[in-house]
Amino acid sequence: MTRRKVGGMAPTTHLVHVFPDGPGGGNPAPIVLDADPMSDEEMREVARTHGQESAFVLSAEPPFDFALRFWVPNHEMPMCGHATVGAVHTLHRLGLLAKDRLTISTPSGPVDALITDGNVEISQPQGTVATVPTTDVVNVLGITAADLAPYPIQNASTSRVKTLIPLASPKILDGLTPDFARVRELCDELGSTGLYPYAQSGDQAFDARQFPRSSGYPEDPATGIAAAALAYGLLENRLIDPERPIHVRQGRAMGRPSRITLRLTPTNLWLGGAVS
Repeated sequence: MTRRKVGGMAPTTHLVHVFPDGPGGGNPAPIVLDADPMSDEEMREVARTHGQESAFVLSAEPPFDFALRFWVPNHEMPMCGHATVGAVHTLHRLGLLAKDRLTISTPSGPVDALITDGNVEISQPQGTVATVPTTDVVNVLGITAADLAPYPIQNASTSRVKTLIPLASPKILDGLTPDFARVRELCDELGSTGLYPYAQSGDQAFDARQFPRSSGYPEDPATGIAAAALAYGLLENRLIDPERPIHVRQGRAMGRPSRITLRLTPTNLWLGGAVS
């Protein structure tokens, strides 16, 4: 069976900013093309050098158009939403894609991608949602129960589990000062890969922040997989109309404003946003 390659040259790195929503915004993502010859340690070194989630484009067997692997400074990840969007955008911009609908092999499973007028969306499977205890989450975030919105704290997942923490206002969200030394321990107790506090900011609009379990940095300016998980938590809480797009803003407290747009369907979810 013929393996499909994208590019066909030595590995090259392209830095993009995914989901920007203003000057300095978005989540930087190094995209490495033609990464087949690279070892695990070489991939990890790219992530360490840039201090960011990095995506590596590899050849794949049909029916996949190509494969992706993802590394953060501390470890490999099964899926990274913004890096996948960034990789598809980079390949499209360079004229290396022959079609506008793609199937990508990732460690978490197949991911579809759509390109419409240069805009990229990627698929995520239907999410799972479960309620989790409140006390330790409140303590680690440095807030009180009065700062919470009247909805449960939830573990939700499409590709990786994120702990969704509903707050009473965007102001409380922006003012969070977590005890970062305890984030990993709490995530381990909850079976989560990151804390994702959020607050409603408008009609179908929500602000969020992500404090990852152990990525090698304390906060993430735009997290597609967490936003996808949030969409299913919001659906469970009846806070959204599933027939209309959902907008999640992130990164503002870091000075890196970002916006992720999500669309729910009866069978899955699509997430996308700007790339620069």
